[in-house]
Amino acid sequence: MDRKQFLASLAILPFVPTAMKLNDLNKLSPSTKSTGNMPVLFIGHGSPMNAIEQNEFTQGWRTMADSIPKPVAILCISAHWETSGTLVTSMAKPKTIHDFGGFPQKLFDVQYPAPGNHELALETQHTITRTSVQLDEKWGLDHGAWSVIMQMYPDASVPVVQLSLDYNQTPRQQYDLAIELAPLRRKGVLIIGSGNIVHNLRAIDWSGRNQGFDWAVEASDKIKKLITGNEHQQLIDYRKLGSAVELAIPTPEHYLPLLYVLALKNNDESVTFFNDKLVMGSLSMTSVSIS
Repeated sequence: MDRKQFLASLAILPFVPTAMKLNDLNKLSPSTKSTGNMPVLFIGHGSPMNAIEQNEFTQGWRTMADSIPKPVAILCISAHWETSGTLVTSMAKPKTIHDFGGFPQKLFDVQYPAPGNHELALETQHTITRTSVQLDEKWGLDHGAWSVIMQMYPDASVPVVQLSLDYNQTPRQQYDLAIELAPLRRKGVLIIGSGNIVHNLRAIDWSGRNQGFDWAVEASDKIKKLITGNEHQQLIDYRKLGSAVELAIPTPEHYLPLLYVLALKNNDESVTFFNDKLVMGSLSMTSVSIS
């Protein structure tokens, strides 16, 4: 069974005002007076069905959105957009991508009409200097982005731009690239990494287990301890963290968005975990807020 088929099978899972206008974003510079850093979020997104369900996880996302200032725009790094090279969406009206199969028609009928923001795409392109960033007019919003953001901002009033994961870059390179995004936080941009810390579809327990396997619990606890302790180098070198973490992260794409978020943490900021739960043995919904 390939990756899309595994993803499709997840269908059975029960599962303050901003200070600046969008048009002002591309006029800002590092010398512009700071409005304070926006938080940074890593969201454990789980099943696409969370887009249309009301459950403890979607409630956690809404509660988090209500607790932070409404962003000028969102820059999302999703596990579901891997590319050769780094791309950033720049279209005015990103399409809603239904990048899965086997789910109810109701999910395929969902459209999340959040606007894009060309100014933010340009700002992102110019802010990143470690690699060349290309503007993209073809992608849109994949379910790693819209399934979460539509629960946080259901009126689709916040522009959303996606930044791709370059599968040619090492975790270290991607962490270093993410550091360069820090100025966007001071310009009202909410940066969201969307993935899952524990994500092993081949090990899913289809009996309805509402907790994690022992190795999943071990891996989750180890990674959370390293996050709390600011042990970022060990998290970058996650392949050296032992067999439990190896099982939890068999492929990197759902883990890498976490590194983008951690790279943006300042020394004086704290970490908060929410939706901290394992489901079906080998999936974690654990989410992280940095502020």
